[in-house]
Amino acid sequence: MKFDRNTVIGFVVLAALFIAYFFYTSKEQSAYMKKKAIEDSIENAKHPKPVLDTVTSKTDSLRLDSLSRINNEGVFKTAVIDSERLVYAENDLVKIAFTNKGGQPKWIELKKYKNQDSSFVKLAGTDFDKITYNINTGPNSSSPVSDILFSEIDSVKTPDSTVIQFTLRSKDSSSPLSVTHRFVLKKNDYMLGFSIMMNGADKLLTQNTLNLTWQYRAAQQESDISFEKQNTQIGYVTNGEFDYHTAVKRSEVNFDKPVKWIGIRQRFFNAFLVANDDFSSGKMEWTMPPDSARTILNSTAMMQIKLPPSMNATIPLEIFYGPDDFHVLKKYDLQFEKLINLGQGLYAFVRPVNRFLIMPIFDFLAGFIGSYGLAIALLTIIIRLLISPLTYTSYLSGAKMKVLRPEIAALKAKYGGDQQQIQMEQMKLFREAGVNPLGGCIPALLQIPIFFALYSFFNSNVALRGQSFLWAKDLSAYDVFINFGVKVPLLGSHLSLFTILAVVTSFLISLYSMSMTPDQSNPLLKYMPYIFPVFLLFIFNNLPSALTWYYTVSNLITLAIQYVIQTYIIDHDKILAGIQENRKKPKTKSKWQEKFEQMQEQQKRLKQTPQKGKR
Repeated sequence: MKFDRNTVIGFVVLAALFIAYFFYTSKEQSAYMKKKAIEDSIENAKHPKPVLDTVTSKTDSLRLDSLSRINNEGVFKTAVIDSERLVYAENDLVKIAFTNKGGQPKWIELKKYKNQDSSFVKLAGTDFDKITYNINTGPNSSSPVSDILFSEIDSVKTPDSTVIQFTLRSKDSSSPLSVTHRFVLKKNDYMLGFSIMMNGADKLLTQNTLNLTWQYRAAQQESDISFEKQNTQIGYVTNGEFDYHTAVKRSEVNFDKPVKWIGIRQRFFNAFLVANDDFSSGKMEWTMPPDSARTILNSTAMMQIKLPPSMNATIPLEIFYGPDDFHVLKKYDLQFEKLINLGQGLYAFVRPVNRFLIMPIFDFLAGFIGSYGLAIALLTIIIRLLISPLTYTSYLSGAKMKVLRPEIAALKAKYGGDQQQIQMEQMKLFREAGVNPLGGCIPALLQIPIFFALYSFFNSNVALRGQSFLWAKDLSAYDVFINFGVKVPLLGSHLSLFTILAVVTSFLISLYSMSMTPDQSNPLLKYMPYIFPVFLLFIFNNLPSALTWYYTVSNLITLAIQYVIQTYIIDHDKILAGIQENRKKPKTKSKWQEKFEQMQEQQKRLKQTPQKGKR
């Protein structure tokens, strides 16, 4: 690869894009986390925790809670004599524990995914997690169902599904009121069917409105909590249109239009609450605790469902707890898959590249290759073959510029420091020789979407999670070659070996390329190819091993291609003959060339006019 002036400009633009993107996202996250840390410190200072005897405090709390429930549950007082009980449902994908306290899931285990301690990934498994709403328990009293023990539990299991039902009945037989929560877990499915059925809904609900509260705590699942927070998003569909927000950049969203679903994407795992008949309105807010809490975010959604005036009502809902797998989410036809970051925001233009090129190729390779690292290497080779015409064009343009190097040097010697005249003469020279001066720059820039597409793809591909390759224990996270024990500015607390290889191979490419390039008078253009690999050290060190492994393989292929093309394919004598032949052909100027030359002539005259006046 030959770095003529325009090629190096392309290199500079590429470097600027990389640096701007990664440092912008890092700055956004850092500012938000500092702000939250200050807010948390102020809040803790305002509300110091009293030191109490643990056993006495717990006993008093349970006693007061029991008395409170007895007083608030009115017509459902018979329910409080029961105790909390758990019942389980599972299929090949998940195991769910249900509790009769509130008649809801208590935790969900994903059987195909494990934590760093080798236990199954558990979602919605804290005291914060709940699905609740208030019901009227008397003339002037109400209570959240999450505080009420449902006394009736029914469970039916068939080969295709498991149905679990919790029922709460009033003690008044003359005017019976009941609330039933029905859950259906189908075979080989992450989606949990959830129906709320009410007898006496007109008395249980105020103004025929169900005010549903969904609290969800996204606990830390990955080794790098900062990166996990940066890749956590809130998504929803309103009026049939999908939208999302990055969690570190906002803290709430209001809904004044019908909402089909709301959800949280925690890099590799999702939680969605779906209203089959839509929520009428609502609000969702979230906070991101300090890293020491090992919690990504705490979210609270307060959603409304308007019901027609009726004694009986059924509210069909669904809950999804599962992986951020494109094919899994796509099959529900609810736009869940749009929350996967295959290219979002300013980089949405790379989403089709991932969707229709990279993802199908990678899935095909991973389907019959046992090693994901080898699949990435083969994916790299295929991508490089696909863009090889661009690569060859870039090398050919560099070869043509090399042939013209003596004539360009002669122009510089002839016109000295008159840069404007040199540019005009160079344009004429390129036109006569049939050389495109941007031929080496444009192919390099056209490869940028490939890199950003792969950056999004490797960051969001749950299949890479926990997959080891060579010395990397997890291709979805950075590999730790050296652990510093302390945080080094811009670098982190470790050094990645794949990053080192990516930097070294990039430096070798620069050395080989610059050895084939004439000296640059501009220091920036002269030294940028050497400086860029150093930037990569700081940019890549905290990125997934899959991405740095791809970049290393790509660099090795580039070195091989450079040698083969320059040594065996490009014939400089033939190129020179072609240029001389092209000079004999009649030339026509395009309108753009005519206007450009006219502008240069005008600028030259304006520059010369003041000089004549001085004389």
